[in-house]
Amino acid sequence: MQTTSQAIKAYAEALPEGATLSARELLHLGERAAVDQALSRLVRRGELMRVKRGLFAQPVKTRFGSRAPSVEAVVEHIAKSTGERVSQSGASAANLLGISTQNPSRQVFWTSGPSRHLKLGAQSVELKHVPSWQLRAPNSRAGHAFRALAYFGKSEAAQALRRIKATLNEEEKRELLSLRASAPTWMAKELSALAPSQ
Repeated sequence: MQTTSQAIKAYAEALPEGATLSARELLHLGERAAVDQALSRLVRRGELMRVKRGLFAQPVKTRFGSRAPSVEAVVEHIAKSTGERVSQSGASAANLLGISTQNPSRQVFWTSGPSRHLKLGAQSVELKHVPSWQLRAPNSRAGHAFRALAYFGKSEAAQALRRIKATLNEEEKRELLSLRASAPTWMAKELSALAPSQ
């Protein structure tokens, strides 16, 4: 007869890297009190890691020992399970496009869900709530350019857009231009410079 801890461990091991679990998802394996105790026990033994209160992930075993699952995999799984939209933050997007050399000290993602902090081993990750217009085209280079522009703000927008344009191909520029309808006025005005001249 499997203990609740063994059952949870087996369940967690069958999940892909970055998948998170909470006590609510494990009630088919035991009563709530038993599940909570088993989760605490597994964390103490290093067989699960606490990502935030009530949320856990399976460490990845390598030949060098255990490591935390990749931040992107965990964030992607959280987005799928909660239905929120998540993207790179404006600072990360600027860095990705090579128009900012500032390397953010911790990983920040923008989300349509509530703001919260995650802990993945030694890494601190922030999910920061932003207005939905900033989450358009979450995985495209044009979307990253859109967020980078929002990050630089009104005062640096013209200069930032010149640098952004140099990193995009024609199709990406067209996609970026198409995003202006949801942007604030100052940003839509700057993006209009991408429109083909008559």
